[in-house]
Parts: sequence; structure tokens; C-alpha cells
Amino acid sequence: MKETTFSRKERILQTALQLFASKGYLDTSTKEIASNAGVSEALIFKHFGNKDALLAHIVKSGYRKVLLHHKGMMTYKSAKDFLRNMVQLPGKLVAEEPLFWKLQERLSHHSFSKSQHELFIKPVQPIIQRAFLELGYPNPELETQFLLLIIDMLWKKEACGEIENAVELSRLVEQKYNLV
Repeated sequence: MKETTFSRKERILQTALQLFASKGYLDTSTKEIASNAGVSEALIFKHFGNKDALLAHIVKSGYRKVLLHHKGMMTYKSAKDFLRNMVQLPGKLVAEEPLFWKLQERLSHHSFSKSQHELFIKPVQPIIQRAFLELGYPNPELETQFLLLIIDMLWKKEACGEIENAVELSRLVEQKYNLV
């Protein structure tokens, strides 16, 4: 019985992620999620309480997964390695979980989603700044801000399919910072 509940719950999560990413959060009803997942709408409410809680679960578990899978990339070995990993990270993340990042891009102005993304990025900010300081950049704070803007733009454009040469752009950023 436990396994059936788990698989239906997972089906709900996958279906909701798919619909939220393609149609948008506001334009997706729990009735539609239930219908596409082959479950009752009541089951969605039983597992998650409401649509907002379902979205929160998807967003939080998406970031948890990222942190688990990319711990090594976020480890500071050297300034250049860390910065190179940060530049390459958006492409890797979007390639691994395209629906999650498409959803995040669609929700970039949604307060909960935005706060989760800020929690995800906040710990790397001082490490990026430290790397720029170690590499002798005259204004490490500004360089950090600039690089984070580039990274943010790269994953958003890639997630919504608005950029075809993301790898080349990442390499260009690596060359600009002499990371290759």
C-alpha cells in the first residue's frame, strides 16, 4: 500500500511540474493535475493540502536535489576552479532538470520561488567574491555582482529555450575571466 501511495504522489509531483512549467502556475488547476496524473483531486489535497503547498514542495525538492548532486562543484579548491564551476553550473543544471528550471524561470517574480532561489545563491556569493579577491581583481564585490547577473541570465534564457549558444557564451565568460 505504501508503494502505491508513493508512486501516485510522485505522479502528482511530476504532472504538476510538467503543467506548471509548460502552462504556468496560475493557468494550471488541481483538477487538471489530477486528471493528467490519473488520480483524484482529493488525493492532491490529502498529500499537499493545496496548490501553493504543492508548488512549494516541488520548488524545495528541486533545490535539494541540485545541492545533493552538485556538492562537489560548490567545493572551493582554487579560485579559478570555483569560478569555472559557477560559470558552467547553469548549463549543467538546465540540462539535468529542464522542467524544474523552466518552472523557476516562469516563477522568477513569484515571492516564494524567488526566496528559494536567493537561499540557493546566497552562500556562493561570498565565495565568488573571495575568488575574485584571490585573483587580484580590483573590485571583487562588483565582479561578483556582474558574474552572478551573467549566470542568472544564462540559466533563465537557456531554461526557456531563448538561447542556443549557451555553451559558447559560458566559454566566452571563462575566457574573459581567464579561467580556461
